[in-house]
Amino acid sequence: MSEIAGRAPAEPVVDAEALKKAEEYIEQEEGASNKLRGPLGAFVAAVAVVMSVFHLYTAYAIVPTQTLRPVHVGFVLFLVYLVFPVSKRYRHRIMWWDWVAALAGVAVIAYVLNGGDDFWDRNTLPDDWDIVFGIAFVMLILEGMRRASGWVMPAVVIAFILYAFFGEYLPGSWAHRSYETGRLVGHLYMTLEGIFGVAVDVSSSLIILFTIFGAFLQFSGAGKFFIDFSFSAMGGKSTSAGRTVVLASFLLGGPSGSGVATTVTLGSVAYPMLVKAGYGKNAAGGLLAAGGLGAIISPPVLGAAAFLIAEFLKISYLDVLLMATIPTLLYYFALFLMVEIDARKFGMSEVRFANVESLWSLTRKYWFHFLSLVSIIAFMLYGYSPVLSVFWATVTAFLASFLHRDTALFSYDLFRGREPFVKGIFQSKFFKALEAGSIGVLNVAVICAGAGIIVGVVTLTGLGLKFSAIIIDYAEGSLLLTAIYTSLIVWVVGLAVPVTASYIICAVIAAPALIKLGVPDFAAHMFIFYYAVLSEVSPPTALSPFAAAAITGGDPYRTTLQSWKYTMPAFLVPFMFVLDPAGTGLLLTGSIKTLGGADWGSIALVTITAAIGIAALAGGVQGWLLKRTTWVEQGMLIAAGLALVYPKALFDIIGIVLIALAFGLQLLRRDQAHAKA
Repeated sequence: MSEIAGRAPAEPVVDAEALKKAEEYIEQEEGASNKLRGPLGAFVAAVAVVMSVFHLYTAYAIVPTQTLRPVHVGFVLFLVYLVFPVSKRYRHRIMWWDWVAALAGVAVIAYVLNGGDDFWDRNTLPDDWDIVFGIAFVMLILEGMRRASGWVMPAVVIAFILYAFFGEYLPGSWAHRSYETGRLVGHLYMTLEGIFGVAVDVSSSLIILFTIFGAFLQFSGAGKFFIDFSFSAMGGKSTSAGRTVVLASFLLGGPSGSGVATTVTLGSVAYPMLVKAGYGKNAAGGLLAAGGLGAIISPPVLGAAAFLIAEFLKISYLDVLLMATIPTLLYYFALFLMVEIDARKFGMSEVRFANVESLWSLTRKYWFHFLSLVSIIAFMLYGYSPVLSVFWATVTAFLASFLHRDTALFSYDLFRGREPFVKGIFQSKFFKALEAGSIGVLNVAVICAGAGIIVGVVTLTGLGLKFSAIIIDYAEGSLLLTAIYTSLIVWVVGLAVPVTASYIICAVIAAPALIKLGVPDFAAHMFIFYYAVLSEVSPPTALSPFAAAAITGGDPYRTTLQSWKYTMPAFLVPFMFVLDPAGTGLLLTGSIKTLGGADWGSIALVTITAAIGIAALAGGVQGWLLKRTTWVEQGMLIAAGLALVYPKALFDIIGIVLIALAFGLQLLRRDQAHAKA
């Protein structure tokens, strides 16, 4: 499946047209937003800044849940209708119907806040005005999702609503008593179990704060520093091009938080280097997409779905980071192995980067960007909550930016009185970072509101338990088959909706099946999270590979296959979480509190066998060990990798024996070749 082309032109470049096409794929994930100027642009920017300031305030102050969540959704709906046009035909302007919808969103939330405790208390018997505003609220969320992320997510939500209305007409286990409009609206709009439930809670208290934090890092130049750092650290070897992409993708995960955005950011500067090394268009695109995918699963930020894991399981976000540590290392271990094999298999050229500052010089000037990145974990280890940790990490990033003139979020001239103070504030990178923090969360936040409708329907109808029973029945009680069916369900759902929505849907309808069969809840949710992430590289919504193909000029579907090649070994690892209790060692027992009593020998063993299995799969997928493999050796390596993924002593022995046989056959062929020579 690998494809490495012949040598490229001396100075390959990424042209503006390719970047424009790649940006279109970001728009498919994050919405085709308006670029507003003049008074309108200033007004929207000001609202976004107020939204960021409000949420930074709520991180430190105590704001009641019944106030925070509605106000958050009110801000989101207001900005969604001003930032995202009804269609591309009306881009870069705000039409009268946009104002009507935006103000309607504010009115719906004002009705909630004005109702006080009485509003929440009458959820089982809503009055006529409750129903009117509730229906309007659902319609506004559906249209907001359509504008921000396309028609698929609204269609999925509508399907769940229809399920709630017409459950009595469905066959067998799918049936339930149908619910009338008032009862459904009351549950979705007037409780904390529907739209204002878990997903919006996480969006309002964590996701937006991490988005603001990422914006502070980005506008202080952290993203550029991490790319430059990777170039300086990895240059000068045959594997340097691939290694640079892998390292930079890991570092960019914090400031970016988006797989597609990381792919495009990295591709725009790294693709010419990959071509010089000898990568073909599709292979280069596949590696860039695989790196972008890593940004979603890399601590300390991970993807938005990771915050939801903490809320669903009622655990600390630090526990989620802990659980993600070894799987993330294994993922990047797989990528590094693939890069090493590429270099040897295709005889790649050494790449020396011109005009790149030395590693020491870069680190000496901008070392504080690493401080900003790790400060979140430091604050959590010190005992702060995730919300306070990201708040103080943002403060740290702000203060650290002034350690170098180039990165300061306020111009030095502003404090010296060399430019108008008010104008300087509004044109500062600080103001832009606050604006970008709120604008960047709109897509995810409106999806969280829509996902709240799905969660509300599932809890009201009991669909989660019904669906789990159906999965277990089809699998005939087999944990292996249940895990396979669950992974396929998550994968199929992920084809249609973004990672966050895919995780939420499957967490409430599929995770109970695994938990029923004895899988720890944290392992079941991490299993679903990792397969939800696969939507970034799975057609037809393989946005990361498609964006990479736009930059490289490769074929989108061949680029997707290349990205599958690079990611395949690591994505068999989640099966280790669920197939045997020993596999949960890869998640470090699921809690920082239990680490003291953890069986470190067992954790080390399962980690080593997973790494060996990944190495075997990497060699099998690439068809390379010490040299190019025969089909027999390739089959042995793939079988060994699959065996080592199953955390049982017998399968580990089988895997090691198969690897040893493959090595033996390679050595035998090499000796025979030397003898003939």
